[in-house]
Amino acid sequence: MAGGAALLAMWRAVRARLSPEKREQRRRLDINLNGRLGDALLTECDENTLYYTYQVRGVHYTASQDISALRDHLPGAPERLGGMVNMKYAAQNPANSILVCEEWSGLRAAPPAAEANAPSASGNEPANSTASANSTASANSTASANSTASANSNGVGHQAQDSTLTQGS
Repeated sequence: MAGGAALLAMWRAVRARLSPEKREQRRRLDINLNGRLGDALLTECDENTLYYTYQVRGVHYTASQDISALRDHLPGAPERLGGMVNMKYAAQNPANSILVCEEWSGLRAAPPAAEANAPSASGNEPANSTASANSTASANSTASANSTASANSNGVGHQAQDSTLTQGS
């Protein structure tokens, strides 16, 4: 009994000396090591905080994570991140979750900026300029032919499941 009390006193003394930043780092690493993997929707990002929502066993959670100490572990600028991501959560307390830690990241890299009209490094036309002109023309004709269909799309380029019902109205 005395040994248990001594261990408890030592644990409290060590725990009390840890800074809040060190305790947060331990929490993140513990969830990374022992947590379960799930999907989340990254709803908002600013330079130091990520806001996300997820669902575990039918319960909807809204959470945020301070990333000021983890900026070098991000795949890109926080403002460019968004959409579906992976997250880890504690099985005993699903509200305790992370998107990124020192050893793992559930964030996906932001797509690179489009360079469709950028000239080549030599400044010359590409060797296959006729093919690229034809593919652009066919892409434009396809886009104009499908302009009615894109009005019924869900904004991601996919048709809504009940598009036949909405087009008939």
